[in-house]
Amino acid sequence: MMDEHIDQNQQEYVRAYTHRSDEDKHVLQARINRIIGQLNGIKKMIDDDRSNDDVLVQFSAVDRSMLSTVNAMLKMYIRSQLADDLKNGKEEAIDEIVELFRRFQ
Repeated sequence: MMDEHIDQNQQEYVRAYTHRSDEDKHVLQARINRIIGQLNGIKKMIDDDRSNDDVLVQFSAVDRSMLSTVNAMLKMYIRSQLADDLKNGKEEAIDEIVELFRRFQ
């Protein structure tokens, strides 16, 4: 929650950082590590001259994994920051989340 005496520039600076719980960090890091593993697997498949079909299927899996990670992060954002902003009367927070969803469609 933000102090009422923080000016707009300070608020923007504070918003540049997001505190995440240890559990949220663990979830995100595990997802990212899984994606890195998938990408390393694709590199090996290319080195091993695997078929384009097989490689493209794996790229599709990475795409789904990344989208799932983005969705998990958006859910964390809604659950924490957005809820606090709305409790504190910051109605523009709704516009911010709508813009986030628009960018990730």
